[in-house]
Amino acid sequence: MAFIKEESEDFRIEEVFSLKQDTEEQTELMALKEEKQELKKTEQNDFMTVEKSIPAETSSQKKAQKTKSNSYFTCHQCGKSFNKKYNLKDHMKVHTGVKPFTCDQCGKSFRHKLTLNSHMKREHAGENALICHQCGKSFSTKASLTTHMRFHTGERLFTCKMCGKSFTNKSHLDTHMRTHTAEKPFTCDQCGKSFGHKLTLNYHVKREHAGENALICHQCGKSFSSKASLKTHMRFHTGERLFTCSLCGKSFPYKSHLDTHMRIHTGEKPFTCKMCGKSFTNKSHLDSHVKTHTSEKPFTCDQCGKSFRHKLTLNYHVKREHSGENDAICHQCGKSFSCTASLKTHMRLHTGERLFTCSLCGKSFPYKSYLDYHMRIHTGEKPFTCKMCGKSFTNKSHLDSHIKLTLQRNHSHVISVERVSDIS
Repeated sequence: MAFIKEESEDFRIEEVFSLKQDTEEQTELMALKEEKQELKKTEQNDFMTVEKSIPAETSSQKKAQKTKSNSYFTCHQCGKSFNKKYNLKDHMKVHTGVKPFTCDQCGKSFRHKLTLNSHMKREHAGENALICHQCGKSFSTKASLTTHMRFHTGERLFTCKMCGKSFTNKSHLDTHMRTHTAEKPFTCDQCGKSFGHKLTLNYHVKREHAGENALICHQCGKSFSSKASLKTHMRFHTGERLFTCSLCGKSFPYKSHLDTHMRIHTGEKPFTCKMCGKSFTNKSHLDSHVKTHTSEKPFTCDQCGKSFRHKLTLNYHVKREHSGENDAICHQCGKSFSCTASLKTHMRLHTGERLFTCSLCGKSFPYKSYLDYHMRIHTGEKPFTCKMCGKSFTNKSHLDSHIKLTLQRNHSHVISVERVSDIS
């Protein structure tokens, strides 16, 4: 449960960015495509006019000069090359964030005049002739509607060559590829932090450096930089679950949570530990597992000095041990818990309830962690290795016991050797 909570903020941000990226980026790409076509036509017309007015030899010389000058304009920030200077100038707006064309009706800004014109036509002129009959959304071009329809049909034309995952549009594939390359091309010039997406950088700057957190959740006091983020966050309080699993009927507040859940049914485990080869359904579980190899416990209680692998575990410890908030009491053994969920889980020891069953031998267990330990008997997996003798164990408690006994034996051996030396 702790892991899910830990991931939730990333999921929220990712969903907001995906939504904005779908609408803004697709609109801008369409406008740029139209702009390039118009410029190409203009260039051809101009070139034909000039050809007619000059000798054939001069015309061929001009063609040669034009061909020779191709791909000579390079962006010094990302290395991308262009065959026209105005294309490079236009590209630089991606790095500078300049949006010189502003809508005088709503104040929204754009990088290109054609994008502004498309926005005016779609949002303010009432010329939305192309309607999606499945959701009612309107579009100003047929290409935009065709791209949008992939969300309903599930058509995924763009496939990752590294992992086989498919996407509805190329921008999503490009974004996904950064998970493999770890590329973070967008850097905050105020604090130096880097991001994989420009929208993530914009969100970071707005939240951390501009002081524009005007939207406050009145239930928990958390602040947000956009109305969409606040609306998404409110699902935690309202319990609204818009995304339902078609296989088991379980519902989730976010699509990213549903995607993670679907891996239970498909068996997909894309996150693999490089140290032992074990795979996991999501990255937070992998990160947590890696700490079992490194023994890293970065979160320390400032009241008693005890260390923990996860911040949520530390918070739970402080609440349980130092705040006196143990309201949930087991009436059978007197043990106290900080939440009813923990008490409910604990009660399985008394009731004998066993929810987790081994698919290989049929043995049942009260907790999933017990089943995970048991499965290692079948798989032969022994991820916990003694650094002193190289012996491996199925769980950490067995390794700890082994190390303790080994140290005791070594200590006894040292004492006996010292005594023999004293006698002689």
